[in-house]
This record gives sequence, C-alpha cells and structure tokens, in this order.
Amino acid sequence: MARGPALWLGALLLASLGGSSAPASLLRRLGEHIRRFQESSVLGLSLGPGVAARPREGWLEQPLDPFNASDRRSFLQRYWISDQHWASRDGPVFLHLGGEGSLGPGSVMRGHPAALAPALGALVIGLEHRFYGLSIPAGGLNTTQLRFLSSRHALADVVSARLELSRLLNVSSSSRWVCFGGSYAGSLAAWARLKFPHLLFAAVASSAPVRAVLDFSAYNEVVTHSLGQRCLSFSRAETLAQLRVTEPPVSGVGDRQWLYQTCTEFGFYVTCEDPTCPFSKLPALPSQLELCEQVFGLSTWSTVQAVAQTNSYYGGQTPVGTQVLFVNGDMDPWHVLSVTQDLGPSVSALLIPNASHCLDMAPERSSDTPSLRLGRQSILQQLQTWLQLAQKSLVRVGV
Repeated sequence: MARGPALWLGALLLASLGGSSAPASLLRRLGEHIRRFQESSVLGLSLGPGVAARPREGWLEQPLDPFNASDRRSFLQRYWISDQHWASRDGPVFLHLGGEGSLGPGSVMRGHPAALAPALGALVIGLEHRFYGLSIPAGGLNTTQLRFLSSRHALADVVSARLELSRLLNVSSSSRWVCFGGSYAGSLAAWARLKFPHLLFAAVASSAPVRAVLDFSAYNEVVTHSLGQRCLSFSRAETLAQLRVTEPPVSGVGDRQWLYQTCTEFGFYVTCEDPTCPFSKLPALPSQLELCEQVFGLSTWSTVQAVAQTNSYYGGQTPVGTQVLFVNGDMDPWHVLSVTQDLGPSVSALLIPNASHCLDMAPERSSDTPSLRLGRQSILQQLQTWLQLAQKSLVRVGV
C-alpha cells in the first residue's frame, strides 16, 4: 500500500537532485512538480465534454515596497478565479497562495482548495507569489530588486489582495477567507492567519516547514527510509552560471529567487556528512553557504542571523495562533520542520501515514490510499466545524 507514494516521492527527489541547480532548490522543485501535476490534470480535463469554463486570469497592481509609503513603484501580480461553486456573495473564499514557482489555473481547479469548494460553496482564488512566474517586477532579478522578495513582502501582498479582491468581486464583509498553501506556501498560509487574524479566518497548511534551519541534515533520515536508488550529480559551475542570470526565466522556474530566500530567511541546506546518508555527493554546509556569497555577496553570518530572525518573528514550530490546520505526510522529509502535533484546541495537526510532500493537495486518484482519503475527509470536517461555529456566532449576535 505504501509503494505508490514511496515511488512518487522517489521520483520527485531524483528529479530535484538530478537538475543542474543547487540542493537548496529541493523544496522549490518539489512544489513545482505538484503544480505541474495539477496543471496537466486541468489540461486533460479541458478536452472532455461538459467541463466547466476555465478560471479567469486577473492582475493586481501591488506596491513594490509595501513598507515604504513614499515609494510609488509597483508591479503586477497575477491571480486566478474560479466561481463555479460560489453559492452566494457571503459564502467562504478559499485563497490558494502561490509559492516558489509560477501559479496556473490548476491552482483553482484541482487539489486543495478546489476539491472542497463544492461542499462549502466557496469562491476559489489563486494568488501568484511576487517575483515568481509572471509576477516579476520590472527590472529583473538583480540583487537590488530582490531585496523586495521575502515572506513578509508576500504576506503584505496577501493582505492587499484580500482587501482589493473583496471590493472587485463584491464579496460580503461577512464572508470567511481561508488560506491554503503547500510547502513554503503552506508556511505562508499559516503565517497569514497568525499575523492577520482579523482578515483571514483560517488556514490549511500542507507540508509547511515553519521552522527555518541552517543545516537540514534531518532531511536524509526520512529519505533513507524511502530510497536506495542512486542519486544523480549536478555541475557546480553550471549551477553558479544559472543562478547569476538576472533576467526573468521564460519557464517560470525560480531557482535564483528561491536561493535568495534561503540565504536571507530560511536556510534549509541539505547536508550529507553522516555515513548513513543516501546522498553521498551532496556538498557540505560551508560549500552551500558559499553560494550566498558567490551569487549575492551575502556572508555566512548574515544567513545565520536571518534564520534566527525568521524563527523569532514567526514562532518556529510553536506558532501562537488559532484556526490553523497543519497537514503532513510521514514520508515527507520536510515534516520534521512542520507542526505534527496539536498545539491547542484550534491549532491542529494531521499526519497522514505513507504520504509524501503535499500529496494531500494532489488531484484525487483511484490509487489513493485509504489513509490519504481519510486525511482529506478530516480536512473537510475541520473546515466545516470552524465555519459552522462562526455562523452560529453571527446568529447569536444578530448579524
């Protein structure tokens, strides 16, 4: 029963390690595979009869520096809308946050949160992350520009989008907005609810590594149980050459941008110095930190400080918040940086046996395990509970 998910995880890991980019891009590439899986499902369905209209694409003008009111520069941020299941203007709104890659129509048509929309009558919106996909500001990806790329900037975009889209789409003030995201975007979903509970009602954070860590050697402890397969190699020289390119990539791949975020916020450097490590050719931590210096001119000390500041600002694996559901798979190496046990009555954790990275967000398949199906049902039940309690509160106060 566990063979399918294990092989799927293996394929993702080998694809990640087999590329020409640095190991720091592992998380970004895993998320990219999920996105492509969603998009391929959408394209396949669009050929059949009776399929609902494809979602609408839109653009929001966002401030480049939301923390400096005197800076008038802006950029266009892409979003997608699917309203085929929206029951009423005061129904819930599911906001699917993009992460370290482009975001397409599949974000609102397949997987979370689209699968939950029919049962809850929700409007579904997908919001692409700044500096990824087509939401790249004019000026490219030079270091001067990249200083406006961070999780805090992304959360400011979420707030702005939440307010502006409410107006544009005529969403009722009593509608409940729920953030969804997977991988790094899952962390963003949880942090959005944590920092802006007055605007965002709840969050479902799948495979969300909320604890930043410089040396992520624990990655290999999980992978060792999932692979015996041989890893592919990558070229250091080719990696450096690609990471130094400041022109926006045509493919939407965001290796340079994601490396910058690991250097300035998260770390997440997978090391392999233990004898049991399955990736014997991965570079040691100093070698990976050299990329920050060689590509962006950032010192090791600044990265160490940045990781500590990220955990201090967000709370690491013990965030103080309410109505956040963390979903993980026990075969996903990143679950060790997420929340896997309930932190209280309204910060819940769901650990799905034999599930890999963001597998709960993938389109449903006939080969899905019973534990995965049960996990998805638990997500729906949790959201129903929160929304029903909120509705009862409105009734009590006579709204």
